[in-house]
Amino acid sequence: MNYNFITIEGNIGAGKTTLAHMLSKHYNARLILEEFADNPFLPKFYENPANYAFPLELFFMAERFKQQKEFLQQKDMFQHLTISDYLFTKCLLFAKVTLPEDEFRLYQRLFEIINQQLVQPDLLIYLHAPVSKLQANIKNRNRSYEQKIPDDYLFRIQETYTHYIKQHNIKTLFIDASNADFLGNEKHLKAVFGALDKDYEDGQHYLTLP
Repeated sequence: MNYNFITIEGNIGAGKTTLAHMLSKHYNARLILEEFADNPFLPKFYENPANYAFPLELFFMAERFKQQKEFLQQKDMFQHLTISDYLFTKCLLFAKVTLPEDEFRLYQRLFEIINQQLVQPDLLIYLHAPVSKLQANIKNRNRSYEQKIPDDYLFRIQETYTHYIKQHNIKTLFIDASNADFLGNEKHLKAVFGALDKDYEDGQHYLTLP
């Protein structure tokens, strides 16, 4: 393994947490999972985005910062690799979609102060799936507050992620997750293991699952 810190990202319902669990088990890695269920504003946001977007995003940023700082400051001589199912920068990306311009500028100032205190991942794995696949996954996992997420919201999140990654030339492994089944298809998981054996240069690299 050529990396110390790998982050998995993707849109809502892309399969980030499932893949993070399986990679951490395979590599005996420390696992950082986003604690989204603890955000009391999340169900309220989906019912009334305009009123609850700012407290939602502030709560997420504070919790993600606390969690990542605690995990990444801990030294573990038996686990050299850390895998996370979210990129801290997702705070800024989601806020860009959900907040009006004046609130986003304030949020961005706070983000920039906090972000410089954190360790950045050596590699970003980005799971890319069409919105139809995301909606199917969202329906299957059956979280009540997610069932009315509009397609347009998912499209905007997708575009914001890909624009950011390409603009900043982040070392990224794009995985086509259109038909991904990491739990049920061993070949899909082995393809990811094989891709992680490589040492990538900065920029975007692509993996199509068998």
